[in-house]
Amino acid sequence: MGLFRFFASTILVLFLLSSFSFHSTDAFDPLDPNGNITIKWDVISWAPDGYVAVVTMYNFQQYRHIQAPGWSLGWTWAKKEVIWTMMGGQTTEQGDCSKYKGNIPHCCKKDPTVVDMLPGTPYNQQIANCCKGGVINSWGQDPANAVSSFQISVGAAGTTNKTVRVPKNFTLKAPGPGYTCGPAKIVKPTKFVSADGRRVTQAMSKLLGSSTCSSHSYDWQLVCQSYKP
Repeated sequence: MGLFRFFASTILVLFLLSSFSFHSTDAFDPLDPNGNITIKWDVISWAPDGYVAVVTMYNFQQYRHIQAPGWSLGWTWAKKEVIWTMMGGQTTEQGDCSKYKGNIPHCCKKDPTVVDMLPGTPYNQQIANCCKGGVINSWGQDPANAVSSFQISVGAAGTTNKTVRVPKNFTLKAPGPGYTCGPAKIVKPTKFVSADGRRVTQAMSKLLGSSTCSSHSYDWQLVCQSYKP
């Protein structure tokens, strides 16, 4: 009887270890250890009480697509910011906007969560690389469809690089094991090329004095990597 219990316990332990190893392998791709999703937040213009930004997600994973029902991106505002309007994306909840009369913000939550719009969204609510239902293909297999974007108008945020604060505690959720996101870092401004390829504009740069722009931008990005064992 003792020998039987020993073998039974050994089989149970081996089963649990094999189950753990299976889930860990599913959560981390050893063939793509440096794959990540990079999120770029480009301030493209100032508004009366804040700014307008284009937020772009790049799926720099080689093999892992983000499948339906797609991604959801969350963060915590550093101050008391609100989202006045959005294009190409929407928040899952509006939050308490009762203190606003007349114009009501799109979202007043301290910790909003944004999802992609669905295919078929009216053209006047779209921007480039939006409205795919949160689906993003991998860069290694389909780079033309490895990008997703939305535009956001932020209020109560300050109107200069000295008063705007970078959001905190970014989270990225998607089908599968999920992702861990590092802190946002200030980066150089993104350059945007027009559809005809004849004009290039760039995101806002930090102002020095009245009219001089430095090479350092108040645009930021963060990197989210799949869970590792």
